[in-house]
Amino acid sequence: MDYLLYLSLGAVAGIISGLFGLGGGVVIVPILILAFEFQGMASEISTHVAIGTSLATILVTSLTSIYTHQQKQAIRWDLVGYITPGIMLGALLGGLVALSLRGSLLQLLFGGFLVLVALQMLFYKPGIGTGSSPKPLLLSVAGTAIGGLSTLFGIGGGSLTTPFLTFNRVKIHHAVGSAAACGFPIALAATVIYATAASPSGLMPASTLGYIFVPAWLGIIIASAPCARLGALLAHRTNAALLQKLFGILLLLLGGRFMWLNLPH
Repeated sequence: MDYLLYLSLGAVAGIISGLFGLGGGVVIVPILILAFEFQGMASEISTHVAIGTSLATILVTSLTSIYTHQQKQAIRWDLVGYITPGIMLGALLGGLVALSLRGSLLQLLFGGFLVLVALQMLFYKPGIGTGSSPKPLLLSVAGTAIGGLSTLFGIGGGSLTTPFLTFNRVKIHHAVGSAAACGFPIALAATVIYATAASPSGLMPASTLGYIFVPAWLGIIIASAPCARLGALLAHRTNAALLQKLFGILLLLLGGRFMWLNLPH
C-alpha cells in the first residue's frame, strides 16, 4: 500500500514537472511531509526525511531532463560550467544547515518558500532574453545561493535558476535547459550529505539511508520520468496558463498551512 502511495506521488510530480516546467521537489516535499506524518513518523524528522528523499530522487530524474533538453540543444554548457562550483559549495552548506535546524523551523521556512514559488507562478513574467552571458563571478555567487536554498528546501533549483538567468537576459529556452542541467550537481552534493548524515536511530523508520527513505525514493523515480513526458504532452493540449494559476493557488494554501502550524502561537 505504501509503495502504491509513492508511485502515485511520483506520477503526480512527473506530470506537474512536465506540464509547468517546475521541479518535482516543489510537489514531492510537501506531499511526503503530509504522508510521513499521516503514517506516524516523528515530526522532528519528517521534514528532513522528505527533503533528503526528494533530493535523492532528483539525482535520478534530472538525467532524463538533461537528455531531453540536450536533444533540443537548449543547454548553455558554458553557463553550467561557471555556475556548478558555486552550486556544489552552496548545496553542501545548505544541507548542513538544514540538518542542524529543528523540524518545526525547517517546515516553517519551507512553507515560506512555497508561498514565494506560488507568487512566482501567479505573477512572474520572464523577460525577453538576448542570448547574453552573465559574468562568471556573478554566476558563481548566484550558484552558491541557489545550491544552498535548493538543498535546504529539497528542490532541483529550477524555480531559482531559471528566473535568475532570464533576468540576466539569457534566452528562456536556454535558461530552462541550463537550469535542468544544474539540478544534477545540486542533487549529487545534497544526496551525499543527507545519505551520510547520522540520523536519530530511535526515530527513523526501517529502510532508510541516512535521511533518505528508500521505499519512497524507489516509488517516485519509477513513476515520475514517464509521467513527465505525459505532462509535457498535456501542456500542448490544455490551458496550461489556467492550470498554472490554479496550481499556484494550491501551493499558496499549502505554504500558508505549513507556516501557520509552525508559527509560535
